[in-house]
Amino acid sequence: MWLRISGDVKAEFPDLDVRLAVIYGVNVRERDDSPDLISTLESVVQQVRRSYRLEDLKDVELVRYYRDFFWRIGLDPTKTRPSAEALLRRILQGKPFPRVNTLVDAYNIASVLTLIPVAAFDLDLLGDSLTMRWSRPRETFMGIGMDNPYHLTGRELVVEDGEKLIAIYPYRDADFTKVTGKTVNTLIMVCGAPRVNAEVLDKASETVIEYVTRFCSGKVVRIYSQNGL
Repeated sequence: MWLRISGDVKAEFPDLDVRLAVIYGVNVRERDDSPDLISTLESVVQQVRRSYRLEDLKDVELVRYYRDFFWRIGLDPTKTRPSAEALLRRILQGKPFPRVNTLVDAYNIASVLTLIPVAAFDLDLLGDSLTMRWSRPRETFMGIGMDNPYHLTGRELVVEDGEKLIAIYPYRDADFTKVTGKTVNTLIMVCGAPRVNAEVLDKASETVIEYVTRFCSGKVVRIYSQNGL
């Protein structure tokens, strides 16, 4: 599995990079209230509340990079939040940490700790290679939690697997490739943005893998950068 960034996207965002990790044999549970996971969630929540203030969050360097990126791709980040920022805001507003399933919970923990958006897909529902490109006007996309397909404008960044769209990058994933309790093999996408350097993405990838394998087991095959190296 590898990801190609199309030439016109690369021309506009020459320093945009992505990390992919393939993990086989994950054990995804719809709910895990084990002491290890609960204590980890509580620790992460307390760490966030010690480290950030809600009114200053928009000025944190990595948060700012993703906000700037959103503006450049036609998204208002005050309405559609980058996922890591959205999680931080939720915690700082006193709301509970969102629980989905053990794999999503695990990568959300990593996303909060690293400030990097993360996505995951059921690997067995994907084609062999991925491409990031600009959407085509009137192309349709059905995201997680959507009641009806969304008609794209031609300005969204999308990821396709050769046959179908699997994500609007870097904030919404397709419903039909989402991770569920039936998922056995997963593709993790650590979503970069302009000015987010390789070292930061590598560290985020390691953190995601640490928590996913801790709470879902599995064997990591390889970590890929956007050019497949």
